[in-house]
Amino acid sequence: MNFLNEVTFRYPDAISFAPGRPYDGFFDVEQMLVDIRRYIDHLLAQGGGAQRVRDVLFQYGPASGQIRELIADWLRADEGVDVPAGSIVVTVGAQEAMVLALRVLIAGPDDVLLVSSPCYVGITGAARLLDIEVRAVEEGPDGLRRADLEAAVAAERARGRRPRALYVIPDHANPSGSTMPLAARRELLDVADRLGLLVLEDSPYRLVSPGPRLPTLKALDRHRAVVHLGSFSKTLFPGARVGFAVADQLVEDGAGGTAFLADALTKVKSMITVNTSPLSQAAVAGMLLRAGGRASALNVATSAYYGDAMRTTLRHLDAAFPARRRTALGVRWNAPTGGFFLAVSVPFVADNAALRRSAREYGVIWTPMSYFYPEGGGDTGIRLSVSYLNEAEIAEGVGRLARFIEAEIADTRGSGSQ
Repeated sequence: MNFLNEVTFRYPDAISFAPGRPYDGFFDVEQMLVDIRRYIDHLLAQGGGAQRVRDVLFQYGPASGQIRELIADWLRADEGVDVPAGSIVVTVGAQEAMVLALRVLIAGPDDVLLVSSPCYVGITGAARLLDIEVRAVEEGPDGLRRADLEAAVAAERARGRRPRALYVIPDHANPSGSTMPLAARRELLDVADRLGLLVLEDSPYRLVSPGPRLPTLKALDRHRAVVHLGSFSKTLFPGARVGFAVADQLVEDGAGGTAFLADALTKVKSMITVNTSPLSQAAVAGMLLRAGGRASALNVATSAYYGDAMRTTLRHLDAAFPARRRTALGVRWNAPTGGFFLAVSVPFVADNAALRRSAREYGVIWTPMSYFYPEGGGDTGIRLSVSYLNEAEIAEGVGRLARFIEAEIADTRGSGSQ
């Protein structure tokens, strides 16, 4: 991130396909104030009067969160996930949910976290922070393959290590943009159950993608094998910094009984951030109340916008590299139906030096895919983020990118023939 920020700062006129930020044209300050007022009215309608409102908005509040019931209602309405509110922890974004889950689930020196490769850097960064060993499992076009996952678990156990959890983004993954088909989701859950793995599911792009949605892993979970990590950063607004974890697994509570795994996460949270901002929770709650509990209703326009941005990018790539031309050059890309990202494969090393040339000489910025491979790889891959650009910027940006790619290929082949 520091390197990308440096490049962006040095070349302010470059068009950037790097940041995975939501488009801010839908953010409305006055509406946010109305939504907070709506939540206050909701609290007053529940009883307790002005003093309860002051307690909820101005005091620390419970570490597990103030709006767990509303989140549980939303999950039932929008995702078909029926879990008790007590199994939910409201966190400071999904990033804190990841840290809490890793800290609780992977506590021993021999415990290992499995991740798909390529992988979102937030989870591998959290693992490094907690000194947790990570083992990468290659992701195919349809997600993880059964044989690869089984082989990874067998290899770790042969080393005397215990694979405890597997992190995946099933929907429009960051960075690859891939989506796991329904059959692959069911197969993954079957394999995880058989191997004794908990699955950490992270799906921030579902509600901002057009078209029908496949069920989440948590919706398909029949053995409480999935800890669902959620965020309102993409679906509502990132400045709220409100996420959550659904951890309905039953564990020993230390007093001879059982409790939700969420309770263990809450205990760790109370020592890290104490609680999630009550004002941020109020803004999120008010938005959910405005939509009748369905966050999907708040994302009709945004999902259409992002879908248009993805289709526009793919259309301009097709125009810049017609089928015969891209085959001759060795350039290819995937075609996600939603989310923020797609991956372009090129026949040269797309590293930091190449990115500097791209920004300096062609005025276009992208992200090297190699950043997202925990055990190395992705050297000839480029991640494009389409979420923060308008149609004219995408058209110009793809044109600049095409000129850069053509020039790099020419230089590479010219050097190779000498």
